[in-house]
Amino acid sequence: MELNKALSELRNQKERKFDQTFDLIVNLKGIDFRKSNLSFIVSVPNKFKEKTVCAFLPEKSDLVPTITKQEFAKHKDKLALKNFVKKYDFFMAHASLMPSVASSYGRVLGPAGKMPSPQLGVIMKDSDEEIKDTLVKISKSAKIRVKEASIKIGVGKTSMTDENVIGNIKSVYEGILQALPLKMDNVRNVLVKLTMTKPIEVQIK
Repeated sequence: MELNKALSELRNQKERKFDQTFDLIVNLKGIDFRKSNLSFIVSVPNKFKEKTVCAFLPEKSDLVPTITKQEFAKHKDKLALKNFVKKYDFFMAHASLMPSVASSYGRVLGPAGKMPSPQLGVIMKDSDEEIKDTLVKISKSAKIRVKEASIKIGVGKTSMTDENVIGNIKSVYEGILQALPLKMDNVRNVLVKLTMTKPIEVQIK
């Protein structure tokens, strides 16, 4: 089914009293997950979900919750560290602090897929402008870690226009394709659903 028809069909199902999420499901084939470690970032043109962000910076910032190097010691306890990491969707860090971040927080940030990276989260300047730019990029990005033959990711809300939801779907799908070793040959099928509906198979052009 074409995307616009699928979204229309999903919207016409039983109305709910909350702003449902549109989910994109990409089912995969031909990948050995024991040997492949697929972890990548996709971006969307239209922001739809607020993300919580914390930063490791040399100085406190008014723009984002900040942990300075002097405060690293307060997360020495592993349980406290895990609870701290759970509070945030993304972490950013000044490049000069990355070795200390890796040694103090890496044991939890790494497995959680939240370690700041040059692709998204590591900043070179401790300036308001660079912090703002990075926060905007994070607000339109999602990290995907593929551990099984199905990727499910939120791509929009029912309060958004179909045009914006479709823009997000196409952008995320293209990002997933680019990360797959055999591109389209690794895709079994693609589906779209709302939080409270069954999925509908779609063709993305």
